[in-house]
Amino acid sequence: MIAADTSWILVASALVLLMTMPGLALFYAGLVQSKNILSVLMHCVAIACVASILWVVAGYTLAFTDGNAWIGGLSRFGLAGLERDGLSGTIPESLWIMFQMTFAIITPALMVGAFVERIKFLAVLIISSLWLMLVYVPVTHWVWGGGWLAQMGVIDFAGGIVVHVTAGVSAAAIAVFLGARDGFPKNVRPPHAPWMVMVGASLLWVGWFGFNGGSAVAADGNASMAILVTHLSAATASLVWMVIEWVRFGKPSIVGIVTGTIAGLATITPASGSVGPMGGIVLGLVGGFVCFYAVDLVKHRFNIDDSLDVLAVHGIGGATGTLLVALLLGFGPGAVGYAEGQNALSQFGVQLVGVVATAIWSLLVTIILVWLTKKWVGLRVGQDEETSGLDLTVHGETGYRH
Repeated sequence: MIAADTSWILVASALVLLMTMPGLALFYAGLVQSKNILSVLMHCVAIACVASILWVVAGYTLAFTDGNAWIGGLSRFGLAGLERDGLSGTIPESLWIMFQMTFAIITPALMVGAFVERIKFLAVLIISSLWLMLVYVPVTHWVWGGGWLAQMGVIDFAGGIVVHVTAGVSAAAIAVFLGARDGFPKNVRPPHAPWMVMVGASLLWVGWFGFNGGSAVAADGNASMAILVTHLSAATASLVWMVIEWVRFGKPSIVGIVTGTIAGLATITPASGSVGPMGGIVLGLVGGFVCFYAVDLVKHRFNIDDSLDVLAVHGIGGATGTLLVALLLGFGPGAVGYAEGQNALSQFGVQLVGVVATAIWSLLVTIILVWLTKKWVGLRVGQDEETSGLDLTVHGETGYRH
């Protein structure tokens, strides 16, 4: 065991958990109407709890132990055989389990943004639980557990494919099945607490240093460079989003600039262990533009009420970064360069296979899960509950006292 590596991953694990609670929870909660703030917070907390248990019981072993090209084995089912002093590389295996658990928590939590203000709470729990085991866990094995995409040489340092493509595509599918909110798209109320959105986004930004920097699984130059390029991409995309909004609408908004922040963070995630600072800036520029216009495309061209833009920001951002890393591996100081026998075109082909295969798997499995859940318990709350707000009608509480 290397103490420096262990210390860093301990901190990184806390930072990634911070991304869900309270970062993502506050980011999403500020974007909804005041009568639904607690329902969004409840979704994030409940998913974190359920995902933690499922990860320890079966998720970890199926994702990271030896199996086949498609799924891992059962040697660590219920963490069987785990020793207090057992190692995974240079850190305790228990810490590796915890670090990866935080990823398993935030990924289904990201999907909350697509179905806020109108979904049944029980449906959230069922879909999130089954989705974690049937989408997230297999894809994690494909990419990070030695599965078929890893064998092809796909590059996904911290989750462009594993986290963002899976969650983005699946979130959009759920939104389509669920149907749009009342008044969508023209009469949907604006975010009730933009300041809360900014606080949540800021916590996500800081937590993302653990997300990307921790994925080096060492306290070394790779972790340091990952944090640097992560910050640069976030800053660049924030400015891009602000400028586009300023030119288009005449005023720059706080919700807009921090949405750009998340777009930049999602875009750099798969590339953060491979590109240098200039590559980080390029990814922020491209991610900011692409995700901004993807929001319009999803909501107004496809007429999908992906309420808080999970597909446009996370799914499209993660896919963009995953593809562009193939072109930026040798760009500027600090980039890692191409593996032996690889070039930009061949690596791009590998990256494209990873994105497309993951998107198709995520879409198909999610459609089946949502259809089954709809038949079993239903998906959408009643009209009266939706009108009155989910905080009071579903959870018996209110976020604000008047």
